[in-house]
Amino acid sequence: MQDNPLVTIICLCYNQEEYVLESLFSVINLDYPAVELIIVDDYSTDNSKIVIEKWGIDHPEILFIANETNLGNTKSFNKALKRAKGEFIIDLAADDVLLPNCVTSQVNAFKNTSYKNLGIVYGNTSLITENGAFDSHYFPVDHSKKVITERITGDIYESVLSGGDSICSVSSMVKKSVFDHLNGYDETLAYEDLDFWIRASRVYDFDFIDEILIQKRIVMNSLGTDFFKKNDSRAKKINHSTYLILKKAIGLNETKKENKAILKRIHFEMILAYKTSNSALLLKYIILEIKLIFHLLIS
Repeated sequence: MQDNPLVTIICLCYNQEEYVLESLFSVINLDYPAVELIIVDDYSTDNSKIVIEKWGIDHPEILFIANETNLGNTKSFNKALKRAKGEFIIDLAADDVLLPNCVTSQVNAFKNTSYKNLGIVYGNTSLITENGAFDSHYFPVDHSKKVITERITGDIYESVLSGGDSICSVSSMVKKSVFDHLNGYDETLAYEDLDFWIRASRVYDFDFIDEILIQKRIVMNSLGTDFFKKNDSRAKKINHSTYLILKKAIGLNETKKENKAILKRIHFEMILAYKTSNSALLLKYIILEIKLIFHLLIS
């Protein structure tokens, strides 16, 4: 590995005119010397595109892609990924903020790892409000800002399946070769991270950096809040994607232990489908659970 391998940061923007400049400045103010920034505006209906174009006048070296229609996160990211030249990739939302040492810490983790097949490193995150005030940490920390509960590293496939040990995806850095091997994000899905972590952890090791690397903004219309909405079309689309992800993941499983791990996640999603009054999805999960239990009994 070169001393300072090129890192590509793909910044996806959709209606984030209030925050995008802070996000972009956090990239160019990193203490790491070899960064390529690619910005994608996904056909925003606010002034995001104008704000980015004006900022770009002073930064002509930065690639800006303005979608002519709204493609969604997965397609927009993959579009930028095809143009990326870096050895490593960061997927940055235009309302989040990288801390100055973020990329340096991530690259050092790759350089100093003991894992032979390391594909992804991630760290901790400060959650901030819409006005930038500190709210909490993604993983609870002690007085030294070190995580209270030790993270699982290396082969984390089973942990990702069960959903009991979540990954802070916004603080992750991924080898581009991993994205290339897995053909990027699955563009048929409404969101990308769970599916990508499952597919990546099946093949690659993960490592954790016990540092605060990024500030993630909590906004009212964030994707994370949509999972729990009742009788909401977007929520139904997102939660159906989770069903497709878990159904696909079963095909990757190789052991009874892994099938039992994914049953835990299916149980959780069944409860969520019930609470959100999504009876059609609940029925699909019941059928999926019965099939999986039957498979466990006869295998």
